[in-house]
This record gives sequence, structure tokens and C-alpha cells, in this order.
Amino acid sequence: MLNDFAKVNTFLTVVREKSFSKASAKLGISQPAVTQQMKFIEEYLEVQVVDRKKNGIRLTKEGQMLYNIAQKIERCVSNGEKELLKIMNKNVTFMFGASFIIGNYILPRFLNHLKENIHNDVSINVSVSHKTIEDLLDKKIDIALVENYIPEENIIYREWMEDEIVIFSNQKLPARAKPEDLLSYKWVCRNPDSNTRMIFKENLDKANFPDCDQFDVTSEVTSATTIVQTVLHSDTTQAPTVSIVSRNAIDSLLKSNALYESRIGNGRMTRKLYIAYRKDRKHDAFIENVVDYLLKIKT
Repeated sequence: MLNDFAKVNTFLTVVREKSFSKASAKLGISQPAVTQQMKFIEEYLEVQVVDRKKNGIRLTKEGQMLYNIAQKIERCVSNGEKELLKIMNKNVTFMFGASFIIGNYILPRFLNHLKENIHNDVSINVSVSHKTIEDLLDKKIDIALVENYIPEENIIYREWMEDEIVIFSNQKLPARAKPEDLLSYKWVCRNPDSNTRMIFKENLDKANFPDCDQFDVTSEVTSATTIVQTVLHSDTTQAPTVSIVSRNAIDSLLKSNALYESRIGNGRMTRKLYIAYRKDRKHDAFIENVVDYLLKIKT
């Protein structure tokens, strides 16, 4: 078993996440695959290593012993990968593909630190999520950073960070919008196929708010940049012109009070952002190094 680090890593992840399902999401494999690997470990050792409870998992005495051993193996593997990176050919450009919000507003914040960490030049192709995944499958990029989970059997997805979508305007808005507030605004709407608009619609339904079809819509726009600029330069002597966008896209404008934000009732509109890479590069030292670095980043 010890010569198959994938199973050891699965065990470590289950313990740290305290959940088979959360470990599945983090590892980018199915929950049955996690269960199968854990079963293999217990059958190999002929002991039970975890107790599955309603609120998570608990290590048995033997499981704690295995956890201590697995941590030592993990450290050895990590140190070995760092040594390998020193002798591998690093004279290449690491290619990222990113959806618009990530590529334009999130990735640039830590790009220089990333280049220093992986000792490589970095290039970014910015596009919509599905095109970015297509580029990944076509081997045009090394890693994709996307806001949509697009099922594809040859791709591993890792949950990365949470992205909040907010209502915003160049006029002060109530921190918690009521249905009558939304109906009184002038709206710059996202296009109907937009993932952001679909999330907005789902949250309106959940809060029993009026559907966006009932809003006073002045225009429909595809580009987040165009939406921000349209709202930013709207007439402040009339009813507020508003739209929805990732908070990451307007963070600096919120801090300077050029724009103001609002939320629906008592809820938050959030979505997961994902790191994606091809299964055939699952054990690639460069990929693992970059993914490990990205998973440590908090915005």
C-alpha cells in the first residue's frame, strides 16, 4: 500500500476534511472512488481506521497510528517533488486559462508571487469557462481557473475559493434590499445565458423576491467591464441604476466609495471557483506545485 501514494493521500484528505464527500470534492474524484480506496486500506491492514458518524468521521486507535505514518510519507513525497523541480527543465512558460472575473480581477493580485514560487514565466488566456475547458482538453493551457463546473471525464476539478455576487450602484443602496427596492431600480442586466444571472435568479426565487423579468431593465450586457462602467457613469439624479457582478470586480471601487453594494434580504449570492487540470497530468510535479500554491491563496 505504501508504494501507492494516491491511496495514502486519499486517507489524509478524508481525515482532514472529516468527510468522504468533502474529500471527494477536494481530490477531484467521485465519492465511490474515495470509499473504495478507504475500503482497500482497511482490508489491506485488516483493521478499521475510521468510524463514519452523522457529523463526520472519527479516527480509530489504528487510524491515528496510520495518520501519523501517512504524514511522514507526505512530507517525504513533498520534499522529493521539490528536489525534482530543481533538476527538471524549467525554461518554459506556464499557461493558465481563466474565466473573465478570475483572469481580469483575481489572478493579477498574486501573479508575481506565483511566478516566483514556480520559477517560470506565466501566461494567461482569458475567456469564458467552457472555452477555457476546451483549451485545457486541447492541451493549449496547463491549468484552467473557472467559475463553472463543466462535467468532463478527462478533467479533475478542485474547489478553490468562494466568489460573492452583489447588487451595486454609484448611489448608496440599503445594505439589505427589499423586493420593492429591486422594483424601483433601473437595471443593467446580464445576458440570459450568463452564469451570474442564473445564480441571481436562483437566489431571487429562494428569497421569494420578484423575478428579474419584472424589473425596469434599460439594457442587457455581456461584459462585466461594460456593466461596471455603465453603472459607474449613470445619472445620480435619477433612480439608482444597478446591476450584479462579482464583488472581486468592484472591490477597489467599493473601497473608494465610487460604487456601493447591496444584498438580497439576509442572504449572500455565492458560487464556487474551480481549479481544473487534465487527469493525465495528475501526478505532474509542476501541476501539483502550482495547485498546492493556489489552494493556499485566500482573497
